[in-house]
Parts: sequence; structure tokens; C-alpha cells
Amino acid sequence: MRLLHTSDWHLGRSFHRVSLLDAQSAYLDHLVATVREREVDVVLVAGDVYDRAVPPLTAVELFDRALHRLAAAGVPTVMISGNHDSARRLGVGAGLFERAGIHLRTDPEGCATPVVLADDHGDVAFYGLPYLEPALVKDALGAAKAGHEAVLTAAMDRMRADLATRPAGTRSVVLAHAFVAGGEPSDSERDITVGGVAAVPAGVFDGVDYAALGHLHGSQRVTERVRYSGSPLAYSFSEADHRKTMWLVDLDAHGNIAAEERVDCPVERPLARLRGRLDTLLEDPALDRHEDAWVEATLTDPVRPAEPMARLARRFPHTLSLVFDPERPPEDPLASYAQRLKGRDDHQIAEDFVAHVRGGSGPSDLERTVLRGAFDDVRVDETVREVSR
Repeated sequence: MRLLHTSDWHLGRSFHRVSLLDAQSAYLDHLVATVREREVDVVLVAGDVYDRAVPPLTAVELFDRALHRLAAAGVPTVMISGNHDSARRLGVGAGLFERAGIHLRTDPEGCATPVVLADDHGDVAFYGLPYLEPALVKDALGAAKAGHEAVLTAAMDRMRADLATRPAGTRSVVLAHAFVAGGEPSDSERDITVGGVAAVPAGVFDGVDYAALGHLHGSQRVTERVRYSGSPLAYSFSEADHRKTMWLVDLDAHGNIAAEERVDCPVERPLARLRGRLDTLLEDPALDRHEDAWVEATLTDPVRPAEPMARLARRFPHTLSLVFDPERPPEDPLASYAQRLKGRDDHQIAEDFVAHVRGGSGPSDLERTVLRGAFDDVRVDETVREVSR
């Protein structure tokens, strides 16, 4: 059975205030063409269909057209909701869509009810695990505690229990939207491991023939059977070096990966991250190849130059981001505050603040628990607000 694994469409997202609607439309054209030309048996979409819970009408229309075209191709599609989606909104009409071969899995309590498809070798059960917000699904799934690993383990236990009741030789595929240990993140994913919670281990997916993951935007293998497709478009300059692809995977009669291929996605405009003094960026002939790219320029001039954006735009007309990181000796008191915060999450910054106001004494274990609980409560509250809007 040939699977086309994709995720993180983020329909409706812009790139530094530039609309990506045309690029997203071109990607969906490419997706449908790939389905037809490569004789795909099932399309897997592992979450973050939309960029926010209440997407703009243009994004909804683009999604609607994509579903109609996939249904017309006669190829089943299995799709889950991600942490950017409103699961309830995305799931509206799921029963009707199912009749057209579009299988939406947005309810965590339905994670053990698979879409069962067959080929010449028998059945393949596709289980959809939508993004699981620990505090909201812990009780429904019977998880031991409200953590990402605990709720995902509980969902997978339900899936494995259902699989055990099916005929011997039934192959299994799971779709999940999570941060799995070993995956390499970029700057454009909304954090779903707030409070320093570790990523879930890949072993959570033991016993599954293929795990089609979403959330991280770089295409990558966590293990041979556990993979991220990555996003089809770059959504931050941290993805400038990404090769945007979809996984085309063939499962054989025994659930082994008989063949695989990374299918490239169309690139509307490349990305470039340039760094140096302004005069160097304007004069260096080696940068000619970036003149048609979306550009993020980091200026290292010790003194901020006059009209830097206007001057850069004359050579790089698609400059979207300008960052100042002046060259200073490490002991310089004017060293950037942002530089000191680089690579630290909100919870670490809060702990640093506690240590600062106390003159060096950081929070106790109890206080760390309180801080982590506060961050988790805010995230859950934001999720609830998005769903109820």
C-alpha cells in the first residue's frame, strides 16, 4: 500500500506579513498531481491543517477545494487536527466527509477507531491521534497524569488493544501530532512542550508499522518507522536550509517499508539569511544569487547605519526581516539582552527572573512546580478560548 505522508499545511499563514495563499494553493495542486501521477493509495495529513483555530475565509475555501479534488481523485485521505487547529471546527461534517473518502479524526476519544483500508495483502488499520492537550484529555483517556507522554501512551494503549482484536496480519499506521524525542525543531512551531516538559520518546509508537508525525517542520526520520513529513512551505527563516518534501512510502504485505521517496514540494521563492556589515552585504558579489530570495539580514555594524532597510531593498528587493547584532566584546555592558535570552524557553526565563530578584537564589522545587503549573494553565486557557470563539 502506497502512503503519501504530509502535514503542517498551516493554511492562512503569512510569512512576515506576506500572504502565502498562492504558494499554498500551488502546493495543494502539486499534492493532487502527485496523488494521481504516483498512484497513491492513501493520503495522510498529520495535523495543523490551518494556522489558527479561526482561519480566514480564504484559507477555508482553499481547504474546501483541496478536499473536493482529493475526493474526486478517488483516493482516501486520513487527516487529524493539530495544536494550531480547532479540533471541533475541523471535525464539523466529518460524518458526511467520510462518505467521500475524507476521514477526519479530531476527537481524542475516537483514537482507537481506525479507518480500515485493504489492498491485495489484506487490511491496513489507520489510527488518527489528534493533538492531545494533556490537561483536557487526561481523564477521558484514563492517563496516569497530565503530561504529553502520559496521554499519548494512553491513546496508543487503546490503539494497540483495538489492533489486537483484528485479524492476524493486519498492518497498522498511526497519525499523531506531537514533539517526539530525536526530532529537530525550527522557530516556526508553536511550542507544545511548555514548562520544560521533555519530548515524548519514540518508543511510545512501538508495535506500529508506520507512524506519520506532524508538528515539526523539517522532514526527518526519528526511527525508520517513525517520521515527520515536515511542512510543505518554509514558515520561518530558521527553515532556510530545509528541503521541503512529502514522504512517499510503500508498505509490503508484512508491514515493512518496501520503498520510500522524498517528493519535493514547489518553492515559490527561496529563503536567505545574510549576516555582516551593511557595506559588505551591499557589495559582496558572492551574494548575487540571493537577490531574488526572501531575505533576513543581520547587521553587525558597531553603530547602526542610516536607512539600512531602504539600502538593502535596493539590492535585495524581497528583504523581509532586519536584525541588529552589533559586534561588541563579550565584556561590553551593552551586549544584547535578546542575545542573553536566545535559546531559553519561557519557563527558564521565569526561573532566571526569580534568581535575579533574589540576588542569585533560584526557585525551589515547589516553586518550579508552581511556575510550570501557571504556564500550563495559561496554555490550556488559550486553547479553550480559541475553541469557544
